[in-house]
Amino acid sequence: MTTHFRSVPSGAQLTLLGGLLLAAVTVGTWLAWLSWNTGYRTDPETGAISGPYAVWQVAGCVLTLAVVAAAGGWWLSPWLVAPVMAVAFTVPWAVHAASSDDTGLWGVGAMLVLVGTATGGGVVSLVTRLLRLRLSSPRS
Repeated sequence: MTTHFRSVPSGAQLTLLGGLLLAAVTVGTWLAWLSWNTGYRTDPETGAISGPYAVWQVAGCVLTLAVVAAAGGWWLSPWLVAPVMAVAFTVPWAVHAASSDDTGLWGVGAMLVLVGTATGGGVVSLVTRLLRLRLSSPRS
């Protein structure tokens, strides 16, 4: 009996592995930036309520997601990057929001997060893919 061992992964296997890695890094981004802060703050002077995230947390999260989308767009199709990132970021966000929301508005927030992440990830990955194609095309 002969066993054939394929040492080089196929294109489909690389795409699957890339998508899984992209999803893991996207979930890790949510964990690192947003999962740990759940409290709202009230300004004692104005009475304004803010939270649960600080501006620097959201900015750091968005910048990290942009880097992840750019890396994804460099190696993977933007048609894969946008939905994988959107779902991988929205699911933990929605589970966390649903567990602490009494109003039921977490569903609206989840839809906004889904659309925003898909749009942002799609645009960044597409621009990166186009840049890669332009840099790799032969010049006449």
